[in-house]
Amino acid sequence: MDEVVKYWLETSMHDHATMDVLFKNARYSDALFFGHIVLEKVLKALVVKSSKNHAPFTHDLAQLQHLSGIDLTEDEINLLDEVNDFNIRARYPERKLEFYKQCTKEFTEKYVVRINNLYEKLCNITKS
Repeated sequence: MDEVVKYWLETSMHDHATMDVLFKNARYSDALFFGHIVLEKVLKALVVKSSKNHAPFTHDLAQLQHLSGIDLTEDEINLLDEVNDFNIRARYPERKLEFYKQCTKEFTEKYVVRINNLYEKLCNITKS
């Protein structure tokens, strides 16, 4: 299972770099979509680490946090719920245009900062 944890962490690092590049290149909705993927993968690493089993096939960040057994603040849990929505809105055509319009630089930057902070915290938890 150590190799599976390593896989999730390494791919989350790769996707984190992708999120940063997308943000810097004004691909705001795509950056938030990758922000979801980043948190999903690091949470899956924590699920595998704590359960010694493969992570479930889900994109639900709140469910993964629950399965990981880690404690987060109310603000961090709320962030997971909000970022869950980026996965859906960025993926389905009927919601994409509305999402694109919402993803201004300011809106996206606020979330990228929060995603980065939580990502760093979760990565530190994987090391303990």
